Amino acid sequence: MDRTVAVTVTLKDIARQVNRSVTTVSRALHDCADVSPETRDLVKYTAAQLGYAPNVVAQRLQKQRTETIGLILPHHGPRLSDPSFGDMLTGVVDAIAGAGLDLLISSAGDVPDETPLYRQRIGSRRVDGFWVVRTRCHDPRIRYLIEQGAAFVACGRVMEAWDFPYVDVDYKHGMRSLVQHLCQLGHRRIAFVTGWSDLTSVHHQRQSFVQSVSELGLDDDPELIVEGEMSQHGGYRAAQVLFSQRQPATAIIASTDLMALGVMSAAQDQGLEVGSDVAVAGFDDIPLAETAHPTLTTVRQPAYQMGQLAGQMLAALAQGQPIARPRVLLQPSLIIRQSTNLDLWL
Repeated sequence: MDRTVAVTVTLKDIARQVNRSVTTVSRALHDCADVSPETRDLVKYTAAQLGYAPNVVAQRLQKQRTETIGLILPHHGPRLSDPSFGDMLTGVVDAIAGAGLDLLISSAGDVPDETPLYRQRIGSRRVDGFWVVRTRCHDPRIRYLIEQGAAFVACGRVMEAWDFPYVDVDYKHGMRSLVQHLCQLGHRRIAFVTGWSDLTSVHHQRQSFVQSVSELGLDDDPELIVEGEMSQHGGYRAAQVLFSQRQPATAIIASTDLMALGVMSAAQDQGLEVGSDVAVAGFDDIPLAETAHPTLTTVRQPAYQMGQLAGQMLAALAQGQPIARPRVLLQPSLIIRQSTNLDLWL
């Protein structure tokens, strides 16, 4: 049997081939200005012909940087299968890859406090910085990273006035636009299927929902707010609670599109026509929102842009550069579809 043994090409091999010093070859490969264009071209051509690949580990040790960003998925999600988070993740990866950085993803599992994992990563110097997701109202991760002086960027805010770089969405504006839209359609009894109350995003949604309902003079029955797991199943179960009430809501807003799709399924199982008998709306504008039956009214959140901006901030921090805009609040937009008014589409 013919076995091919892989041979590692070194700088010495290239230097021997082009009759130059190892130092000259190294500087040519790094595009140093003191190497002539002719020598640079010759060295790079020879390196490619020989199949040279730089020793990334050695380079990172020399720089005393790992060129890696860490993401520790919290116990309450998001899951990698979440469409909205997938878009955000793609944005981060695209941005940091352009700066030559990698993303190391690990999970906290069922551990409610991820601080020990951050302590371990910082102590082992496995990453140059952290990307923090799904921030909580009073987030121990943010507190710990600030105390340690660690480099990090969060997609989300906290309730404290702490100084740290973040990218977030104006959830209050998004919720207000949804409640106003449903009010204009004549709904007076609007329910809110909310995600986990300790999440900052959900807190802002709920605060804006209560305020908007009050300002518009709508029914402010506390039983119209039901908390559920942030999944289709969680939305389905919360909707069952609402539909069992003596005076059910005529419109339901959910914290996420996945939850809203669960609400729609529960309504249809009750024999209700979504968009006619009951209006349903969500947040995110995931691809399923546009293909659901009926299509889902939602608040579009620029998930990819959020990730891209966070990735650019992380790249700057990893390279020791200042962040031009350390705090960014993006505006969402209302996308009206069939689930709130079938008559508009018939």
